Amino acid sequence: AMAGRLEPHLEALRRELRAPDPAVLSVLLALLAVAVTLLIWRFVQGRRSSRKAVLLLGLCDAGKTLLFAQLLTGKYRDTQTSITDSSAVYRVSNNKSANVTLIDLPGHKSLRLQFLERFKAAARAIVFVVDSVAFQREVKDVAEFLYQVLVDSTVLKNAPALLIACNKQDVTMAKSAKLIQQQLEKELNTLRVTRSAAPTSLDGSATGGPAQLGKKGKDFDFSQLPMKVEFVECSARGSKGEEGDADFEGLEKWLARIA
Repeated sequence: AMAGRLEPHLEALRRELRAPDPAVLSVLLALLAVAVTLLIWRFVQGRRSSRKAVLLLGLCDAGKTLLFAQLLTGKYRDTQTSITDSSAVYRVSNNKSANVTLIDLPGHKSLRLQFLERFKAAARAIVFVVDSVAFQREVKDVAEFLYQVLVDSTVLKNAPALLIACNKQDVTMAKSAKLIQQQLEKELNTLRVTRSAAPTSLDGSATGGPAQLGKKGKDFDFSQLPMKVEFVECSARGSKGEEGDADFEGLEKWLARIA
């Protein structure tokens, strides 16, 4: 008799378990969504924190090594063409807990790509240093190297922040950052068209390597890239040399943001 009286209640409980209250179900789904979001955020943050390097790239004599020294010591020093990499921890001046590893890579044509290959996976950001004085005669070489960086599969996947540092602004004949940006976009667009027209091999693969840069059917500009690109004018030397009035405050502010 007791079992008979309890049976309706047991059946109601079974129904509740089979068909939960919609409000309860909504709360459970919301909690699940939050948990998944947190897991994704932690994964992304973990990958970002594992990439602590800021690579200094550019052609020979662009001023990478002097910028490297100025950022670390605030002092001028005589430099020479690098044939290997140099690295050091850079600490943000107003936040000693924020730091990145600066890596100065050789700019010589026979070395630069092999050193990029070695360090590109660790790059949180890239500083591409341009000689603003020699830019007009070096623009094709600058664009060629930058193109090779931008179409690299690892760089495209990780999308590190990119700063084009227009160096040697203390010299009267230096080109402005705006002009350098316009000229680089034009040259990169030409390279893209040339590479996309490269002949194909018998198996149908392009012999010219990866050629797609930016958006197909549109003239190239830096806003089409997966990473954020900024330009800054700077001077690692200053017009007075060792006594100098070097100016790389814009670069320091940018490093503080990405650290």
